[in-house]
Amino acid sequence: MIGVEELETTAALIAEHVVRTPTLPSPGLTALLGVPVTLKLELLQRSGSFKARGAVAKLLTLTDEQRAAGVVAVSGGNHGVAVAEMSAALGVRATVVMPRTAPARSMEIARAAGADVRLAPTMAEAFALMERLEADGLTLLHPFADPVVIAGQGTVGLELAADAGPLTDVLVSIGGGGLIAGVAAALRALRPGVRVWGVETTGADAMTQALAHGGPVPVDVDSRITTLGAPTVSPLTYEMVRDLVDEVLVVPEEEAFAAVREMAEHAKVWTEPAASCLLPAARRVLAKTGTRTRLGLVVCGGNATVDSITSYAGHTS
Repeated sequence: MIGVEELETTAALIAEHVVRTPTLPSPGLTALLGVPVTLKLELLQRSGSFKARGAVAKLLTLTDEQRAAGVVAVSGGNHGVAVAEMSAALGVRATVVMPRTAPARSMEIARAAGADVRLAPTMAEAFALMERLEADGLTLLHPFADPVVIAGQGTVGLELAADAGPLTDVLVSIGGGGLIAGVAAALRALRPGVRVWGVETTGADAMTQALAHGGPVPVDVDSRITTLGAPTVSPLTYEMVRDLVDEVLVVPEEEAFAAVREMAEHAKVWTEPAASCLLPAARRVLAKTGTRTRLGLVVCGGNATVDSITSYAGHTS
């Protein structure tokens, strides 16, 4: 387990390299849902998502030899962008492996930052290529199976605990589980009465399947929401979610796509589906918890283009 001490040490380490993103009440979502809603706006983070935190935390802890070898990462989009941009800022050569279904814009940004972008047919094959490149001598910067990366993501939870008003329930998206593991560790230590809910989408439910099987299992990712499409979770993220998270909800893809527009209209934020999926999940939480609920939503990323927002509307018609 990763404790609050590790999170605080990591927060000090990365403070000069990341943004302390705003934690703000959302009048629009409060009116929409009928209960107080607070947003942690990680879409305003460097690289457009929380992933910059874990990436720079890992980069700052590498030895000179590891830095000289260069790093390799696998990503459905946001982790690759973060690794590319943070590596460039620190003078480290980066190779980013993505599935061909990853957003074209993410590939462009990673290349523009100087990363060597390699493409694979599927996410599972992208992970396999990452492992081969690690075996060839590159230093692995895993998106979630690394305590240092999880501690970096967990600094989101430290800030939320310090900056938010009273909360009863916090919702966090799950891909491989690094963000929710870190946030849950922070909240259990600093806000022990707060319930933590994980959110996945249909076709990208590796954590739900792990919880059902009693441990990580490979899953067939079948989702257009590539930034949540991990082919498995890690033993550490599984154990932390099992022990620290109250429940993991799975919402239909179509509801996540529709919620992109709802978030823009009511919250005035430009999210990607990996973040907007929290809105339909919030409605499910409220059906369980009632009107005394005070919600916190970790808006994990906003790397969506105008064209992609338009295409999401087509998915919901």
